[in-house]
Amino acid sequence: MIHDARVQVLRPGTPRREGFVLLWVQASVRTRDNHALEYAVREANRLNLPLVATFGLTPGYPEANARHYAYLLEGLRDLRANLAARDVPLRVTLGSPPEVALNAAGEGAALVVTDVGYTRLQREWREWLADRLDVPLVQVESEAVIPVGVVSGRQEYAARTIRPKIHRLWHDYLVPLDTHDLKKRERDWDGGEDVTNPARLLKTLPIDHSVPPGDEEGGETAAHDLLEDFITRKLDGYATRRNDPTVDGSSRLSAHLHYGHLSPLTAALAAREHPGPDTDAFLEELIVRRELSFNYTTYNPDYDRYAGLPTWARATLEEHAGDRREHTYTRAQLDAAQSHDPYWNAAQRQMTRTGRMHNYMRMYWGKKVLEWTPTPQQAFDTLLWLNNRHEQDGRDPNSWVGVGWVFGLHDRPWTRRPIFGTVRYMNAGGLKRKFDIEKYARQWGEEGKSP
Repeated sequence: MIHDARVQVLRPGTPRREGFVLLWVQASVRTRDNHALEYAVREANRLNLPLVATFGLTPGYPEANARHYAYLLEGLRDLRANLAARDVPLRVTLGSPPEVALNAAGEGAALVVTDVGYTRLQREWREWLADRLDVPLVQVESEAVIPVGVVSGRQEYAARTIRPKIHRLWHDYLVPLDTHDLKKRERDWDGGEDVTNPARLLKTLPIDHSVPPGDEEGGETAAHDLLEDFITRKLDGYATRRNDPTVDGSSRLSAHLHYGHLSPLTAALAAREHPGPDTDAFLEELIVRRELSFNYTTYNPDYDRYAGLPTWARATLEEHAGDRREHTYTRAQLDAAQSHDPYWNAAQRQMTRTGRMHNYMRMYWGKKVLEWTPTPQQAFDTLLWLNNRHEQDGRDPNSWVGVGWVFGLHDRPWTRRPIFGTVRYMNAGGLKRKFDIEKYARQWGEEGKSP
């Protein structure tokens, strides 16, 4: 089922009766539970036209490096094969994504269908294309379980304010998506770049190669394998084990969700077959927290800037900006995990080596950078740089919200402290009380010593 609320016309008009329907893929790089794809199939059948797909591969995506492109290319490899199985040819073209889509549409598109993005750049791409097309452009929401505008028409200030709104709606949207076969399949469509060997293509791209690929494979196949492993092996006990970085208790699905290799609907429906507290905890992260981040980047124009943080948080941090800092580090020192704190260094090494960091350690990691940096504004910029450079899911709405939380976003005032003011503080003692932090430090570097 495709709810009407998922469908937004960006350029109105009447589709042509000849040519093809074009699916411009950017956010939803998969075939399963892809509402944009199924809408395009439905429209192609209604118009009795073939469906073709295009993806614009830009070497200049902000802050992206070889780690991110490797994962993306693995997703495109799977997408081409899986679309071909449904008689939809995919063309991958180097260039600006909206320009690639415009050029493809110029070959005879009757209608263009695309997915939804939540960052400023993604919205600008779609607006740019809508201004230049001479056929209708429709975007279909497939990356949120519930469309952002349906949940709320304004910025929500905490999980507690958005949670009841999502809970009231999610039963209407947590429904399987029907698929249909194409009626017309005969159109030829040049495939563009060869994505069958992602590693080989990666070497040819004019991108930042200083950060190597992470330790997990991208793509729809790997995403579904990981989801199956999580449901069968880790969902039982997730509510408690997910907070311990020394055990393999988290879902590790975040990157696949970020690249569109896995639908949140797929993951939610799979988890709901096993009701209980563990599933409730998983759905809180998968839907409530994730879609709170979409809300933030949609309604806060400064979501990626220090100015976007809550007024109270900026005021208290700036009041304490001149407080003495016992330790300060340069960006280069932090990037190299050269602090005095073995627990922080371990978290940084986990991220640089694998492309991910345990969520609880990420909170501690961020708080320490705020504590060790001369100004809160500089700390904000440094955290975003480190996160977006090394995290496999960097540059995601969750990235900006996760960094923002360090500075008081989606939180409340706490007891006043030096440097932090009334922004929440974290220390190593909390790590020691919750889990075996020494074990974690040993896993990711030299044997830990109390900082």
